[in-house]
Amino acid sequence: MISPINALLFIILAPFIGGLVAGMDRKVTARMQGRIGPPLLQPFYDVGKLFQKEQILVTPSQNFYILSYLVFIVASGALFFAGGDLLLVIFAFTLAHIFLVLGAYASYSPYSFIGAERELIQIIAYEPMIILSAVGMHMVTRSFFVSDIMAADLPLIFYLPGVFLGFLMVLTIKLRKSPFDLSTSHHAHQEIVKGVTTEFSGPMLGRVEIAHWYENVFLLGFIYLFFAWNPLVAAIALVIVYLLEIVVDNTFSRVTWQMTLKSSWIIAGMLGLVNLGILYYLSAVVPK
Repeated sequence: MISPINALLFIILAPFIGGLVAGMDRKVTARMQGRIGPPLLQPFYDVGKLFQKEQILVTPSQNFYILSYLVFIVASGALFFAGGDLLLVIFAFTLAHIFLVLGAYASYSPYSFIGAERELIQIIAYEPMIILSAVGMHMVTRSFFVSDIMAADLPLIFYLPGVFLGFLMVLTIKLRKSPFDLSTSHHAHQEIVKGVTTEFSGPMLGRVEIAHWYENVFLLGFIYLFFAWNPLVAAIALVIVYLLEIVVDNTFSRVTWQMTLKSSWIIAGMLGLVNLGILYYLSAVVPK
């Protein structure tokens, strides 16, 4: 059943939760590097400063593309937490990033152009694994609706361990963490030129950052589905998964786009496909 209240709660609360997660990320990263780090609320201060700056547009269409990016990210997350169709959620989520790519292309900057191409490569890299995750959940629960998957009360992690590991791999891409932060990075020290966001500044860049907060909450919600049968276990799993992503981010250096594609398609893809193949042949023992 679709829940408009859950969608509204996501729209209101996700930016605050996402900003706090970003602040925690920076704090833990700093501790791992022997630094004190910025305050927990620093991401909110940074975005607040961006909205106080002058709006500078390279081309008028940029504003439309970035606004569309934010709207579709919010729409995909709202539909997900409302319990909607997972395939429709994935479609809206992908469309949002296409608008981000178009916004980067619209600036006619060579740096932004390269960032846009790398963003497209990342979409090609992670999209198959996200779709395989949705297919796997459907095979277990017989539904693509998030509300049905949550209500199934099945430990999806036990049925879909390979799919889960594959999703963890592409999660690193989606969180823009090393070694797969090809198009842009959430760390300032990674690059002087900021890839896909090179030509975004002021309020426009602020909207991009807020979209990232919405996106991160949505991705954590996707991870939650694998452990939804037990909320306490799910909460612990979310903490462990995100801390693992931070460790990976601070341990590995950036790889090439060729390695990103190979690792995503071969390793993550094989984990997912093999898992689904085994699940298909053992479908008789899966509860209907």
